[in-house]
Order: sequence, then C-alpha cells, then structure tokens
Amino acid sequence: MGREIRVALVGVGNCCSAIVQGIEYYRQVGGNIGLMHRDLGGYDVTDIKPVAAFDINAAKVGKDLVDAIWAKPNNCYRLPDVEIRPMGVKVLMGPIEDGAPSHLARMMEISSATPVDVARVLKDTGAEIVLNMIPTGSARAAWIYARAALNAGCAFVNGMPELVVCSDPFASEAEQRGVPVIGDDVKSQLGGTILHRAMVQTMLARGIRIKRTYQINYAGNTDFLNLVNRGESKEKTKREAVESLIPYDADVAASFSYVKNMRDRKTTRFYFELANFSDAPIIVDAKLEVEDSANFGGVAVDMIRCCALARDRGIGGRLVAASAFFCKHPPEMIPDELALEMLEEFIAGKRER
Repeated sequence: MGREIRVALVGVGNCCSAIVQGIEYYRQVGGNIGLMHRDLGGYDVTDIKPVAAFDINAAKVGKDLVDAIWAKPNNCYRLPDVEIRPMGVKVLMGPIEDGAPSHLARMMEISSATPVDVARVLKDTGAEIVLNMIPTGSARAAWIYARAALNAGCAFVNGMPELVVCSDPFASEAEQRGVPVIGDDVKSQLGGTILHRAMVQTMLARGIRIKRTYQINYAGNTDFLNLVNRGESKEKTKREAVESLIPYDADVAASFSYVKNMRDRKTTRFYFELANFSDAPIIVDAKLEVEDSANFGGVAVDMIRCCALARDRGIGGRLVAASAFFCKHPPEMIPDELALEMLEEFIAGKRER
C-alpha cells in the first residue's frame, strides 16, 4: 500500500456512492475482481480517502458522507455484506449556479445553506485531488470547481462532459502551477462508448464499411433524466469518440432516454448498417446492461491514482495517456490499444504524461 490519497468528491450522487462503497468493498473483501489495477504505481485502491464532499441537495448537505450517499434521489446499487461506517466527512454546500435545472430541482430540495469557499475547504482539508461528478450541463458550476482546484493546488479529474481539460488556457495554467488534470467525460469501465469503439475498430480492421451506426442509452437515475433534458455535451462526446476512429464519412449518432423504474441499471443498444465483400449488407444489433455508477467507479479510482503519481513526480498539466484511455473527449484522441500502452508506460514511469 502507498500513502493516503486525499480526495474531494464533487457531487454526492450515484457515482459518488459507487466509489465510496467500492473502496470499502476492496478493504473488507479484498481481491482484484473488477479492477484494472489493484496496485497502480504502488497505490492500492484502498489508499483513496475522501476528505471533503460537496453537494446542493438539502437531504445531503450537513450529513456525513456515508449517510448522504443513500439520500434520495440516489438509487445506486447497494453492495451486500459491506458495512460502511461514518467517515467524519460532512457534505458541504457547493455553488448552485446551473447545477439545479427545473427537471432536477423537482426531485430534491435545494439546501438553504450558504455555499462554502471551495478553494478554502480544499486547502483546509488537505485535499490533493478533486473529482468532478456534477450533472451534465452544469458548465458554470464545473468551472467554479475547476478554478478552485487550481487555486488550491489540487489535481482535477473531470468526470462530466464540460470541456474543461480540453481548454488550452486551463491546461496551460494547470501545467504552470504543477497541477495534473485528467478529462473530459469518463468512459465507463465497460460502457457504451468503449464497446462502440471496440466494435468499430474490429470492423475497420476486417475491411467492413460502416455506413450508419448509433447507440441508444436508457436508465432510471437522475443522470439520465438530466441527459434527456440537456444532454447536448454528452451527445457530442459520445458521438465524437466514435467518429474520430472512422477514416471516412459515416452517419453516427447517440441518444438517451429516461426510464424511471430502471433505477441505476443502464441499457445500451448498438446498431450498425455495414457492408463487407462486394458491398454485401450486414446488420449488427447488440445490447449491453450494466449498473451504471459502478461502471464509473471502476475508472475513477484509476484516474485518481494516476493524478497521485503525477503529483509525486512533480508533473502538472494534462495527463495525455490517462485522459485518452479513460475519457470520451480527451485533448488528444488516441486509439484505445495505443492509449492503454501509453498509460502503462506512464504508470511505470517510462512516459512523463
């Protein structure tokens, strides 16, 4: 085990719940099931320690983090036989800004507490890394947290599709300050984007012509309610993650639907219209079902530890390999196989970023 990695969690929703539960699962149960790296550069997944948390939901603000992850409208899968004790981390009131559109606000009561000074909290708690998990479309709020991370000298992991790490001025300032950043918009551990890309790469390698393809994603968590109402940035990151691999014009689309009683269970349907030898037609119609937030957690714990390694090595700015492998819209789009090779070189200390 390495040293403790002190993390601030922004947005105490289902993704946060999956991370908190998952870290405790590996502490109590052990093993490496579902992990890309149990040991990442000397850091175990259980070295990750939440030291601060921010939200705007009255049912969460002021509560211990362990209690807040069960507050409605959270509906994340609850791990059986894993006991999570209070952490002594109180959920603090964050900036509201554009983080509570009407379709989300009707599902919760907004806390009347005064928003805290985020940068001051990060400094006071000794946070080293900020993980952003606020709802898609919360652009102004995302930038407040991103700026606070830089001002506090914290690494910043952008798990949502606001293009923060892709911003050249932001990345340049992060490098000047010696602050590592990873983004933008997490690829799920085994989700629609990574599978869509894998199928596209296989088809291209086999000489299959892609004429039209789309993915439809549906689930019953608040993320999907939000995506239906303001999912433009997520649609962009998903679509471009696939389009970037195809070396000719193809009709590519992504869409979302909210099905309340699915809870945190997500289904993705993939559809392809293709042609093989002599332009003969092929149709591919496939389906994936996952617990959506655990799919986020399995990637987030590696991004956090990559930032810890970069901090240890005095590296600031964009972590190119980690962003390309873990994110839908990284600053540099790199094929997944090459991105994985680059990531392993970074972890081993053979590549700077």
